[in-house]
Amino acid sequence: MTLPVVLVHGGAHGGWCWAPTTERMTAPTLAVDLPPVSVRGGPRRYVDVAELRTLTVTDFATAVLDAADTVGFPRFVLVGHSLAGITIPEVARRAPERVAHLVFLACSVPPEGGSILDCLDGEVAAMARTNLARQLAAPVGADVAPMDEAMARAMFGTDLDEPTMRFVLDRLGAEVMSVMDESVTRSGLDPAIPKTWVRTLRDAVVEVDKQDRFVANLEAVPGGPVTVVDLDTGHDAMLARPDGLAAVLDGIAAAAG
Repeated sequence: MTLPVVLVHGGAHGGWCWAPTTERMTAPTLAVDLPPVSVRGGPRRYVDVAELRTLTVTDFATAVLDAADTVGFPRFVLVGHSLAGITIPEVARRAPERVAHLVFLACSVPPEGGSILDCLDGEVAAMARTNLARQLAAPVGADVAPMDEAMARAMFGTDLDEPTMRFVLDRLGAEVMSVMDESVTRSGLDPAIPKTWVRTLRDAVVEVDKQDRFVANLEAVPGGPVTVVDLDTGHDAMLARPDGLAAVLDGIAAAAG
């Protein structure tokens, strides 16, 4: 029996980003919109709401489990992209009996006790720190666009055609920047839960050498081997290489069942 697959988006994205991949999959799927849902691709995606200052990684994990409960997925393969590298281990820590396999797609995974901001450098780090300060200072209702179009293209559009890039630009929204500065732990996560890393070889956001360091962080805590699968694609693999990613995820879901 093939298990269902629950997919968790990364920063400034929403469940919408998985559509090209899930359309090609045979396994049942659920693409979660993390809170606050208003910033996940809708017309108010850049409007500041109070929750942008208060939500935590624990809140994100709760949202994933609640969404799985709503659609009736008692046990599933859990996939995270980019910033979700801090969310999906927390889901598995809280409900290990429900997570059959963890799949990290171009994720950021801090060392134990660290934060996402600890993992960033250069222009991306500067942008994240600026956005965090701006978000904390902005009045509720202000515009909090996380990046301009040029930066979005540089980060996410390295191998997207123009219609797909436009699809992304029309849906990118604000993000809970404080979770990027939150210290996270994977202590207590069952090392026996299988883990796969989908390494994106043309990634302009999380370069290959960083991904390799993040794999090492996983192998250190919680421990256990991480299987690495390569895709010749940029950061938004679910949009750029949906066929290849769908095949990887369907294979994992079939084996997990």
